[in-house]
Amino acid sequence: MKSNFFLRLIIVSLCLLGAAPLQAQPITEPQARAWVQEKGESLLNAFSETDLTARYAKLDEMFVNYIDLDYISKFVLGKYWRQLDEEGQQNYQQLFRRYALSVYKSFPLEFDTSQIDFSINKVRIEREFANVTAAIRFSMGNNPNEKQSILVSFRLNNRDGNLRIVDLKLGESSLILSYRSRFYEMIANDDEDLGWFIEDLQMITESTEKQNQLKLEQQEYL
Repeated sequence: MKSNFFLRLIIVSLCLLGAAPLQAQPITEPQARAWVQEKGESLLNAFSETDLTARYAKLDEMFVNYIDLDYISKFVLGKYWRQLDEEGQQNYQQLFRRYALSVYKSFPLEFDTSQIDFSINKVRIEREFANVTAAIRFSMGNNPNEKQSILVSFRLNNRDGNLRIVDLKLGESSLILSYRSRFYEMIANDDEDLGWFIEDLQMITESTEKQNQLKLEQQEYL
């Protein structure tokens, strides 16, 4: 039960995971606190939506607005990015967008948001970055008064007045690096043939999309 919650929490965190802006501007501590507080409350509101279609729509909107999928798709492919021609890069990025929007829906996303709260513990300004540490508290058993707490660290940057998360850590684990590790493993299993890798990613994406669509269809009959 506990491990399942942590896995789901990682998926929730990914909904807010952004990419490094090209031109950074300074961030003040009040700006960072207000941004994290607002986005955290918006995320909990999205999960409180009982209709699955509406919940997906709200989460997709947050995902698209606060994630630079083009940057992340290149980052996770790393050294293999340059092995694709221009058309291959465009096709891969379109596929990655579908993959990213489908993968979080494959996990159980039912939360009793009344049993979850968070607070901002610390904000540390570092040149153009702001590092925000938040405590997420949640109930694991039948007693709502017994809550456990984990620390999540957000690293914010600022481009043209728009704050985005450039990294998110649970302990020492960087989520964007975990994506790269997974893709490198897939490419290695395909003997570093990017054509095979793209085919595998296509199959995974299509399978996940079908499973997600089935969830929506089943909800209609409930």
